Amino acid sequence: MRRIRKGREPASLTAHRQGGGSYGDYRQKQELREALVAEQRGLCCYCMGRIRADEASMKVEHWRSQARYRTLELSYRNLLGACRGGQGETPCHQHCDTRKGERDLIWNPADPVREVEARVGYRLDGSIYSDDASFDDQMKEVLNLNISFLKVNRVVVLDSVVNWWKKEKARLRGRVPATRLRQKRTQLVDGPGSLTPYCQVGAWWLERKLASTKG
Repeated sequence: MRRIRKGREPASLTAHRQGGGSYGDYRQKQELREALVAEQRGLCCYCMGRIRADEASMKVEHWRSQARYRTLELSYRNLLGACRGGQGETPCHQHCDTRKGERDLIWNPADPVREVEARVGYRLDGSIYSDDASFDDQMKEVLNLNISFLKVNRVVVLDSVVNWWKKEKARLRGRVPATRLRQKRTQLVDGPGSLTPYCQVGAWWLERKLASTKG
């Protein structure tokens, strides 16, 4: 899970809200999908899998559900782009928004104050966790983010970054300097266009390595 920096909302959404419309009769959803995918750099707001701006690839997630928070159904800050999350599968094979349904989460990845990246970590087997027990439980039970294929996908990214570090260490015949670690992190999460799925896992590992070089 990575922080989402919300941009300017689509003009059509602003006009529709000001006109007293509801989400159900908002007709410019394609414009909304495109805005969400662009600001999330092509990644699902929860699992960080690939999403594209079409109905077959993504869902518009209401972080606070439409059913329980009607006043927020057209609030752009409450709207996120999520993957299909195993829609149509049995609950044990669902994840992200599809699994979440109308339940609440403690942390919003688009909250600019409480940065979600600082609240999650990853283990070598690809599992995601949080030191906050409540959020840890929500990631596992509400979002099902430790479903097996997501763990495997995270391990692929993690192994790639660790292997890069090992090669750099061998090439330099010693410690990889902090500048190289920062450059690699920038390549993963700050480059132009869509990001590589699950890239935040690699960035997290590099941040831990950077922290260890300061000791």
